[in-house]
Amino acid sequence: MLENMRPLLFVLGFLLLHQTCCYEFIVEELDPEKLGFEDQHGRQRRATLTSEEEEDFQAIKGDDITVKSYKVESRITSRFAHTTVKSSVVNSGPNAQSIGFNVQIPKRAFITNFTMNVNGITFMGSVKEKAVARNLYAQARARGKAAGIVRTDSQDMETFKTEVHVPSGSKIEFELHYQEMMHRKLGFYEHTLHLHPGRLVPQFQVDVYIFEPKGIAMVETPSTLGEHFAGITKVTSSKDKVHVVFKPTLQQQRKCENCTSSAIDGIFTVMYDVVRDSNAGELQVSDGHFVHFFAPKNLSPLPKNIVFVIDVSGSMWGVKMKQTVEAMQAILDDMTIDDHFSIIDFNHNVRCWSEELVQGSTIQVDEAKKYIKNIRPNGGTNINEALLKAIQMLVKASNQGVMDPRSVSMIILVSDGDPTVGEIKLSTIQKNVKRVMKDEFSLFSLGIGFDVDYDFLERIAMENRGMAQRIYASHDASEQLRSFYSQVSSPLLRKITIQFQQDSVSEVTQNHFDKFFSGSELVVAGKLQSSDSSTLKSTTTASAARLDLSLETEADCLELDSILAQQQHSFTGFARQMWAYITVNQLLAERSLAPTAVKKRKITQRILALAVEHQFVTPLTALLVESDEAKERLLADSPKDPKQGCCSVTHGVTPVQLVHSLPPWVQMSTVAPPSALERPLPEHITIVENDPHFIIHLPKNNMDVCFNIDSQPGHILNLVSDPRTGVLINAQLVGSKKMDKNKQKTYFGTISVLDSLQGIRVEVSTDHIILIDGQNNQTFTWGATANITHDRVKITVVKDSQVTVTINESISVMMMLHRVWKKHPINVDFLGLYLPNDNQYSSLAHGLIGQFAQEPAVKVYNLHQGDDPRKKEATMEVKGNKLAVTRGWQKDYRQDRKYGSDVFCWFIHNSGKGFIDGHYTNYIVPELDSFPITLNSQ
Repeated sequence: MLENMRPLLFVLGFLLLHQTCCYEFIVEELDPEKLGFEDQHGRQRRATLTSEEEEDFQAIKGDDITVKSYKVESRITSRFAHTTVKSSVVNSGPNAQSIGFNVQIPKRAFITNFTMNVNGITFMGSVKEKAVARNLYAQARARGKAAGIVRTDSQDMETFKTEVHVPSGSKIEFELHYQEMMHRKLGFYEHTLHLHPGRLVPQFQVDVYIFEPKGIAMVETPSTLGEHFAGITKVTSSKDKVHVVFKPTLQQQRKCENCTSSAIDGIFTVMYDVVRDSNAGELQVSDGHFVHFFAPKNLSPLPKNIVFVIDVSGSMWGVKMKQTVEAMQAILDDMTIDDHFSIIDFNHNVRCWSEELVQGSTIQVDEAKKYIKNIRPNGGTNINEALLKAIQMLVKASNQGVMDPRSVSMIILVSDGDPTVGEIKLSTIQKNVKRVMKDEFSLFSLGIGFDVDYDFLERIAMENRGMAQRIYASHDASEQLRSFYSQVSSPLLRKITIQFQQDSVSEVTQNHFDKFFSGSELVVAGKLQSSDSSTLKSTTTASAARLDLSLETEADCLELDSILAQQQHSFTGFARQMWAYITVNQLLAERSLAPTAVKKRKITQRILALAVEHQFVTPLTALLVESDEAKERLLADSPKDPKQGCCSVTHGVTPVQLVHSLPPWVQMSTVAPPSALERPLPEHITIVENDPHFIIHLPKNNMDVCFNIDSQPGHILNLVSDPRTGVLINAQLVGSKKMDKNKQKTYFGTISVLDSLQGIRVEVSTDHIILIDGQNNQTFTWGATANITHDRVKITVVKDSQVTVTINESISVMMMLHRVWKKHPINVDFLGLYLPNDNQYSSLAHGLIGQFAQEPAVKVYNLHQGDDPRKKEATMEVKGNKLAVTRGWQKDYRQDRKYGSDVFCWFIHNSGKGFIDGHYTNYIVPELDSFPITLNSQ
């Protein structure tokens, strides 16, 4: 979102002329000198409120007034917040006076309405195209000019101001509405409300209602208002709802026992995160729209290649440099041996700590820290040459094969001023960087203070797959730098694309993302197309550390609306508004990058249509406030876009994600690839099911042979060990909750498939699926359909059903999930195992199952009636043994998961004795990745 393109401070004024019993409305225009000016290079300068003005900020301003109530209510539904601020005021003084209503709102929020009731006359707001709003306003106004804007010096907030001049005894009610999407940063969402009543208020109350359909994992209300209010905030929560109340009494509001001033002066904060049962994300459908939230966890970080580009010009002298050095000390400690980095510092010259990227070893990090400590700022600012040198360094490392092919490469620029040496034209610098930047590199820009042209920093970052953040030159600037780095220090995925079924959706927001960082969230929204289907499905593809992922999820198209209808404090239109919110912000970003005037006009028309339809006050719309009869009007809008050189004015501290920008590299394909989750089921295969019942299929004999293994919970059985192919399949037994008929049943609770040639192991349990690659663990849940590729190992997960592990396209292992009622007194969840007959084991394969890859000769004779009339008995000759066998049946659950299909087989008694080599205890191993001791046929 762009700084010059947002309503930062609305100043609405109107005057009550008591003598004539009519209203005269004045919407004041602030002095353009205070708004900013341009220099000859197209840089936009900004004015800021002084610290005294900030300290004097009050929500309600006026002398001899009575503030009867001040109430704030936020309704957050599925990460989208609608906030209402209301206040009731009486002019209790003897004279007419101006009364102000001021609200600080988050920079990323859109004002959606403002209403005011003055002595029974109500003024309602509506968002219109600026030209239309100004026209209507001009028809009614007696005098006055367009609304003006100035910038506050607050880090995350903008200010709405309105002022009304009323006679003594007048009653005024103010009400402001705004909407915003919650951004996930460092693992949680943070909702902030600025509270500055400026006086004691008899009825002061803040309510925050949160509803998250999948459930709320955590909620906190940190003491950001100070210890004075410790214990006053009340939190009521259930699985999917939270209600936070802050309602201090008049006495609790006082700074001291007998004080007449209010201690409420600061930020009220609610932090929360949601339950995620699947790495495929959360797909929600409501009101003809959908929103897909994607924030996978338990993935190993990708290696990083970072070039830090640090401004050391004279303007960085003192506190700025000191805090930058402090931040860099901590940032460098984050480097790992898998990372590569270097440092470039620049003033009028450009210096490299190392001309090439080096490994993030302890020795190199210590050397880099010493270098940083010895920097002494002086001279001018040569941004152009410094950035080109950083890109050259990354390109060289890439060409030389220094970088891991799956690593993430980025440049982090830290600067506090504009270029003064070398190339100083911002548009030329931007073109130079774009020309040599490779598609797999990203640029992140950190602008310290307000002297830097932040507009340029954000534009150049956004055009090169990154983002910008302003660092406020205050006592915690070092912490701001570290916090930003924390957001980008752990990249988990590259090349993420979220797609949907063909012809199921339209007008989809950005659905291709260059990177995903740990603790953040990617969001895609769109409209539903008319369809006979009652479900919407999505497919997410991405590259992780040595993995290629394909994750699927789906949502019922009607379920959420029926749930929302039953919620008293939910925001039922959240999906529609969130789609519009994301779309408008992406269009604003796209508009700033538009290469031609024609393209810019087309984008502008789209923004106008959406903003008016969804009632967002944007840079291109205005809020017209008028009385019921439309005889009296106020106008709140933002100024025309200032003329600029290369750059639009930008703003804001935003989390590290690319949801709110639509750069030119974005690919907008939305059609999901065809699903290939199940192959045709072969008629006979080897199966292990239930308590564990082994069904060994012998294709040459056209026969199935069964046996049970009666072992103990916790024992690990070797099923297949093949040292030549490197395949090892082990299973750990889990016991029933208690004895049944004096026997404790055992089942497969965890199955491990190891590819020892690659050092890759897949561990499947009833809780999750873990891919283990050396010290890197990637965890997936049963909650989403997924396809995962890691070199020659492929994993296919069918949601809540089965996992198939394929090694080198020659050996396949399918594990089926069996869930039982959680409160069942005896039974537990367990896994079934299915191995096809065409698995290409070597002649060295062994194990309880693997030994039958070399199929033994089997002869069954002496068929006769047994004690059970349903089961025949016979004699089997196998491996030189004569065994008494019984004709019976076991279950194959591939086609009928509830009841299973009968598989008729010859049953071997005594845990397979005589059919398997040796005794079953010879197949017990100590660990899931343990090969058994070689067992010779006996």
